[in-house]
Amino acid sequence: MGRFPAKIDYENIRNARISENQARLASLGLQKTISELRSITTPVKSPKRKHVKVNCSSVPLRRSNRLKQVNPSSSDALISARRSLRLPSDLSPNGIDYEAEDKRPANAPFVDVRLCHSPEVSSERRCMSKGRGSVYDPVFGICCHFCRQKKLCGEEDCKRCNDLDVKQPCLGKTDCSVCHSSYGVLCRACLKIRYGEEMEEVRINKEWKCPHCIEKEGTRPYWMCNSSICLKKRKMMPTGIAIYRAREMGYDSVAHLLMDELQRREKI
Repeated sequence: MGRFPAKIDYENIRNARISENQARLASLGLQKTISELRSITTPVKSPKRKHVKVNCSSVPLRRSNRLKQVNPSSSDALISARRSLRLPSDLSPNGIDYEAEDKRPANAPFVDVRLCHSPEVSSERRCMSKGRGSVYDPVFGICCHFCRQKKLCGEEDCKRCNDLDVKQPCLGKTDCSVCHSSYGVLCRACLKIRYGEEMEEVRINKEWKCPHCIEKEGTRPYWMCNSSICLKKRKMMPTGIAIYRAREMGYDSVAHLLMDELQRREKI
């Protein structure tokens, strides 16, 4: 009970000192100075800008130079969006309607030669090895699903890459007998290194299927495409240059190595 008076005395002394200090500051005029400093340092809010709506109808539209040359009253005004050179046009240079034909294989896509200008391929520039080839051609070259290189193949009998005959299929690229899509287009080197298959065997086998179709059918467990695109879709890390490790361990290709690793993970 004796502690309460001591606490009351302390509060009284504290309040008295506060009053004394305030009176001293008032006599010196410091309170006015402090308020002035606060008003100076306080940031002034800038007024909000009003949004001015622009009438777009009075502003001319930006048009492509290609569309500026078209007469709106003519039939050329109905121009569709930009299309790939591989997509079929109305008629080929020989007057053939490719849209009425059956679906072309993936290793023989259509190229409209009227819209492209590819440099002549000389024997000096061509790589005669049966690998991926060495000449990049964005028009006549067919993109491999794994290495994604649009290069002309080094096959001696390939009329598409040697004679630039767009009607012929590329002998250096595969074509899946089921999907006929870009997933089944592989060059000779990627076919051998990544999947352990030979191009000559694939040409003879008219029922050859790409890894995507084999996986979809489920006829070969754990067999799948090991390209970086497909592995990322599975949330798996790309294998990189894994052929050296696969051969050291006695596997025919990277796909065989990956298939064995997936089997062991599932058992664990």
